[in-house]
Amino acid sequence: MRMRPTLSWTPTEDLRPGTTDPEPVAEALRAGGVLVLSGAGLSTESGIPDYRGEGGSLRRHTPMTYQQFTAGPQARRRYWARSHLGWRTFGRARPNAGHRAVAAFERRGLLAGVITQNVDGLHQAAGSEAVVELHGSLDRVVCLSCGDRTARHALARRLEEANADFEPVAAGLNPDGDADLTDEQVGDFRVMPCSQCGGVLKPDVVFFGEAVPPQRVEHCRELVGAATSLLVLGSSLTVMSGLRFVRQAARAGKPVLIVNRDPTRGDALAAARIALPLGTTLTAVADRLAAPAGDRPTT
Repeated sequence: MRMRPTLSWTPTEDLRPGTTDPEPVAEALRAGGVLVLSGAGLSTESGIPDYRGEGGSLRRHTPMTYQQFTAGPQARRRYWARSHLGWRTFGRARPNAGHRAVAAFERRGLLAGVITQNVDGLHQAAGSEAVVELHGSLDRVVCLSCGDRTARHALARRLEEANADFEPVAAGLNPDGDADLTDEQVGDFRVMPCSQCGGVLKPDVVFFGEAVPPQRVEHCRELVGAATSLLVLGSSLTVMSGLRFVRQAARAGKPVLIVNRDPTRGDALAAARIALPLGTTLTAVADRLAAPAGDRPTT
């Protein structure tokens, strides 16, 4: 059965408007023990589109589900052709000011950790170390038969060699690294098997229709339990994957702060939503925390 990703949510109650004052975020960070939960909106300033924001990819593109991917070779040919082309751009993405600010918070000992819903590795590239990749990472590949994990760049070389004439022009890039291609552009793209056992290779990410490994979810729940507050960055919280941690924090009486320009599914549980761009806002907060007490702005 094909599982269509959740495209949107409709508020069942009136939500208070977002604020443009980032001081609640600064206050939480001063107290320390903040757990960051980041979503696709944090990476848009690095050139990677989000799913549901203005111009989000779900308006034109439905990601392949796990059930489709495992159903047959034609679906995998379509996926790997699109993903291989997308990787040429996705793999060159660099951290933006938002990622760098989060890494700075960690270096100052203000964070309890980072849970990211993103698969781009940009938190680590910016210098963050205590990162849980909730949905995995595109820079790894796993064999569905033997479980062998390899680096994505090794597979990219094999795909380049096997498809030397593959040079289509994509209509766009998606948050999962997929490039938009027609079936005609996919053509007879050659898919590579596992070099160890000949099995089916899959990016080491959680597809739509696939469950996050239970031990990973439990680890994230433990992080929420140990944190003093939860800071959500660039996530609409439309799907339960991230929303469950907001609900857990709220039930435990821990402050939830959200930085997202658009309303989110977690707004009703949040102490505040700061409706400002992520990069400039987090940089300003980092600067505010670094300033001597007498020099800190009051608004």
